[in-house]
Amino acid sequence: MREPRDLPADLDTLTGSGAACLAAILELDAADVPAPPPDHPDPWTVWSNWLAGRGLGLVPIPDPAGFSWPGPWLAVLRGEARRVCAVAYGPPSTIAWHPLGGPETFADVEAGYVVAPADVALWAPIPRDSARTAGRVVAITIAGEAEGPIELVAEVAAHAGRGLEGDRYHEGRGTFSKPHANGHELTLVEAEALDELGFTPADARRNVVTRGIDLNALVGRRFRVGEVECIGRRLCEPCAHLERLSPGTLRPLVHRAGLRADLLGDGAIRVGDAVSG
Repeated sequence: MREPRDLPADLDTLTGSGAACLAAILELDAADVPAPPPDHPDPWTVWSNWLAGRGLGLVPIPDPAGFSWPGPWLAVLRGEARRVCAVAYGPPSTIAWHPLGGPETFADVEAGYVVAPADVALWAPIPRDSARTAGRVVAITIAGEAEGPIELVAEVAAHAGRGLEGDRYHEGRGTFSKPHANGHELTLVEAEALDELGFTPADARRNVVTRGIDLNALVGRRFRVGEVECIGRRLCEPCAHLERLSPGTLRPLVHRAGLRADLLGDGAIRVGDAVSG
């Protein structure tokens, strides 16, 4: 999600903030999102027609207050004197970006929309080929309990099908632990992203901090951390739970919060180990 800086001017609050939110979700300039003429009372029809030309659509959310989605969606908020749009993010959902700066909060949500492909069979993800195919482990963290304090360690034992010894997910005690779920055995994050944002490994609450490799490019691929073979499952996007534990992390970590992976073999992971895709 890229926040546009060229926010629409001379539009009512709903239309202007809605155009800005669509631009943020689609990572466009706000000027690229059409605004309806002053005599047109329905911006949703204008936006739906425009999105259809891109193979996308706006899908209404029946219960936006209870919606849990690991990605951005458009929330309509009703304040005391106006209706505005903001970008929500989960799970569980909260406001990730309010283009007009408040005072409306997620408690004011009255409607919501997911921007989705009209035909999933024709949709393809952005290619993840990258020149950054090798890196190193620069930090390892574990926490014995859900929401527990983070411990920095120099070496940890990894067990296929379970996780890192001493970590809450190894024993099935993590916040998101559930039977048959994948992508919880190992989480990784790039040191480059943490450095730029001024975050520590404890702020991110990921198991392994790497430097030099493009972790986003490893989704769906096998890779190695030291002597341990792993498989990337999906991006480890930030969530409202992480924001509560480490305030200020959600919005800047969107698409930069690392990788969820599973372990395909046992072994030790050490600070200094090579990471290769």
